[in-house]
Amino acid sequence: MIVAIDGPAGTGKSSTSRAVAQQLGLTYLDTGAQYRAMTWWMVNNGVDVSDPAAIAAVVDKPEIVSGTDPEAPTISVDGVDVSGPIRTPEVTAEVSAVSAVPEVRARITRLQRAIAAGAEGGIVVEGRDIGTAVLPDADLKVFLTASPEARAARRSGELKGSDVHTTREALIKRDAADSSRKTAPLAKAADAVEVDTTDLTLLQVIECVVTLVEEKRATK
Repeated sequence: MIVAIDGPAGTGKSSTSRAVAQQLGLTYLDTGAQYRAMTWWMVNNGVDVSDPAAIAAVVDKPEIVSGTDPEAPTISVDGVDVSGPIRTPEVTAEVSAVSAVPEVRARITRLQRAIAAGAEGGIVVEGRDIGTAVLPDADLKVFLTASPEARAARRSGELKGSDVHTTREALIKRDAADSSRKTAPLAKAADAVEVDTTDLTLLQVIECVVTLVEEKRATK
């Protein structure tokens, strides 16, 4: 059972995906963490992240390993745990530019497909292009949405102390960059179930997605 959960930042994607995987005994993959890991490596190694050719030239160098236990997902680069460093503002500011490079997307997509193919019992994969580009044959595709205001409020809560207005503008800018990139843009798959999380609690969103997965399982 492969479940693809896509959507922009602040819609509850990560929390929902992890909880659904936990409840249903599936493994879990945060693909955004992989792109952040790649970005962290580029920044740490002095690569000019405004130069796509410079990024493409070294895209195969970092060894990125994702742990898929929903209870404690991990991400490492060259054997170093980077689960904390990849969430810094410095990485966040550059991740759209790095992830837009076709060679980066090709490398990470290969990694994601290999992890999904090797997942015993099934996996929940969350990201921005999973249902459209990475795993177009996923058993279930869910696209989470929410108003910019709701997303900014949630993200500000996560970032503790950040300004909601500034966060909202950053989210809108990120959406525009990710939706307009030429390679695998952020988009809803034609056969995805859209869930608007604006007025829903996290538990309600989790319950909704668990129900969708169970319904799909029943028809397999």
